[in-house]
Amino acid sequence: MATAEQASEALATILDAGSGRPALDLGWIDRVRLDPPRAVIRLSLPGFAQGQRERIAQESRERLLQLDGINEVQIELGNATSQQPTPGGIGQAGHGQVAERQSIPGVKQVIAVSSGKGGVGKSTVAVNLACALAQQGLRVGLLDADIYGPNAPTMLGVADRTPEVQGSGGEQRMTPIDSCGIAMVSMGLLIDADQPVIWRGPMLNGIIRQFLYQVSWGERDVLVVDLPPGTGDAQLSLAQAVPMAGVVIVTTPQQVALQDARRGLAMFRQMSIPVLGVVENMSAFIPPDQPDKRYALFGEGGGQSLADEFDTPLLAQIPLEMPVLSGGDQGRPIVISQPDSASAGSIRSLAGRVTELMGAPA
Repeated sequence: MATAEQASEALATILDAGSGRPALDLGWIDRVRLDPPRAVIRLSLPGFAQGQRERIAQESRERLLQLDGINEVQIELGNATSQQPTPGGIGQAGHGQVAERQSIPGVKQVIAVSSGKGGVGKSTVAVNLACALAQQGLRVGLLDADIYGPNAPTMLGVADRTPEVQGSGGEQRMTPIDSCGIAMVSMGLLIDADQPVIWRGPMLNGIIRQFLYQVSWGERDVLVVDLPPGTGDAQLSLAQAVPMAGVVIVTTPQQVALQDARRGLAMFRQMSIPVLGVVENMSAFIPPDQPDKRYALFGEGGGQSLADEFDTPLLAQIPLEMPVLSGGDQGRPIVISQPDSASAGSIRSLAGRVTELMGAPA
């Protein structure tokens, strides 16, 4: 008759796809019990590993059914959300309590890229800004905190890669993915492409804090944080967790975007986060066959009026060009794929303005 030790030995061959470490060692499989003819285990996967749940469950069932005297396997699901994010494993998002703002070891400056609404190209601006800062010679990290719509992996051409995780429990550390001269982490690296993230505020707070403090960022002059649109939990979590050099507000010229951008800008000021300025994205469309033409598809002057209203700089007006769209889909940001384009020039100017406003990294 099989023993619990034999069951553990069988389960030890089930590995985390990212780190290659046994799920048993990571604590994702625990409470192994044998009550022949039944075997019982518990799966307590952190948020970032939920995409592996079906595979791990299936492999566990197959291995246990091979044991002598076992013909039934019962798999219980642990409640990973009950664990505190710090200390705790990477992705074990929980009801983290608001603490004093804590710097990230090795990271000199943190800036956020935010927008009042979706669809204004915020992530495109964030990714290209990070790449442009790296082109200036800065050591740059990118934290894709848009948990519900993580697009940075696709834009950087690394959507098929999985970051490694070392350590266990509160000592777990994730290694960011290097691409296009920057180091990046994103929820998009940790879940299947079509898997929704259905999380309430406390879990969102937990994973953002873990992306900040349980990632091996190394020495970084600046960490660019791509926030989700709106004025919700992610913005509050970041503002309460880490001291920031400032935030860049992205909008388009149209009125509906400006209305939402006003709310976002006012929120950061209310939380005493410096607003570095406004970026007007999609300021005009440049046809690929008529590079001298400019068409104001979404109106004109909106970004400048928002900047004037809040007495903050208009940092850049970035035109809309076809290479911006194709480059994002193909994993080649426009500042790299089309460095001589008008859009790339505007983004490099934006990076220069941001560097000036941040000041020299401490």
